[in-house]
Amino acid sequence: MIWNEKIECASREYMKAVQSERLIETVKRIYHNIPSYRQKMQAAGLVPDDIKSIDDLSKLPFTVKTDLRDNYPFGMFTVPMSEIVRIHASSGTTGKPTVVGYTRKDLNSWAEVVTRSLCMAGVHREDIVQVAYGYGLFTGGLGLHYGCENLGASVIPISGGNTEKQLQLMQDFGTTVLACTPSYSLYLAEEMEAAGIKKEDLKLRIGIFGAEPWTENMRKEIESKLGIKAIDIYGLSEIIGPGVSCECEHQAGMHVNEDHFIPEIVDPETLQPLPAGEIGELVFTTITKEGIPLIRYRTRDLTRLNYDKCACGRTLVRMEKCKGRSDDMLIIRGVNVFPSQIESVLLEMSETAPHYLLIVERDGNLDTLKLMVEVQEQFFSDEIRQLEALRKKITHKLQSTLGISVDVKLVEPKTIERTAGKAKRVIDNRKM
Repeated sequence: MIWNEKIECASREYMKAVQSERLIETVKRIYHNIPSYRQKMQAAGLVPDDIKSIDDLSKLPFTVKTDLRDNYPFGMFTVPMSEIVRIHASSGTTGKPTVVGYTRKDLNSWAEVVTRSLCMAGVHREDIVQVAYGYGLFTGGLGLHYGCENLGASVIPISGGNTEKQLQLMQDFGTTVLACTPSYSLYLAEEMEAAGIKKEDLKLRIGIFGAEPWTENMRKEIESKLGIKAIDIYGLSEIIGPGVSCECEHQAGMHVNEDHFIPEIVDPETLQPLPAGEIGELVFTTITKEGIPLIRYRTRDLTRLNYDKCACGRTLVRMEKCKGRSDDMLIIRGVNVFPSQIESVLLEMSETAPHYLLIVERDGNLDTLKLMVEVQEQFFSDEIRQLEALRKKITHKLQSTLGISVDVKLVEPKTIERTAGKAKRVIDNRKM
């Protein structure tokens, strides 16, 4: 089902006209209401009248996360607080959190793009959706919640954690759609097995997973263990939350709701726009938001765009699964390493579980990379030779994939900490 056919199947010319009109208005709003943006534009020699269409987008300055933190808490809002009806914030692992505000119109737009995303995933009014994303300042839970209600599906607002209750409600309520982080879905599958619950005992058919990067191999693992179709949804709180883009049932890239969010791909080093089809850093401009519109926001996510019409009939541009992040990339002895590369190797091996931790240290002037990875229960053995053979096998595969040596340490099942939120995959102990 397509929720908004006029927009989701629009011609490129029509979409460009919609984007241009909305961009012009957004630039005016920002220029006249946010002093920091006005200063950036003036420094670039720009006034709002210089922006006549999306062809002028590249003239505009970029926005980065520190801009939001420097204007903490409400300095990036373009409306008075009397018009802000919801406030969310990022976790703020370093420094102050990034704060976002929503007007009533923004919440309606958010519900619209999440509803479109749910329809892309194959969700319909008869579905029972278990939302196991966190509720609260994190945008995941409430974002999915209001989209489900807008669609007319039944919502179980269980939030994250409380795994035993999650499994009980799946069985008792007949949950058909699970929404959570991909790593938590695998933990649920693990606990199902421990509790003797077979995937055939459940009515699950679709999983909507986001909030952390995950690989195609991880998708296969989830689909196999839960007996579902695993759909990737993308969003970030600074732009709106979940619903910026989502895969359809063809799983051939995430359709960007580009009448609300204009995507660009730029070279993360030169910041110059790259042609369609090239991998670079994803940048978004919001063109309908009232509370906190953002111009050319650098997401740090690495992907590419595909403007071809999808087999589902939608013409919305598609973004590939993110390859990693330009700021999360590890440079080990001059080699660029992404955690997703390591995850792919591990998921190709039947002996290891998809739970791992990367620890980066500096020994003198030399960087070292240690990998702690869980061994599947049936392969964990007291036989030292067997485990040593497995360790060497993993070490060899990683060496050939990454081009550097990795110190592999095998650990018992359920040794690495699980979380209902984003999985922590990397500990970097270097003093950079």
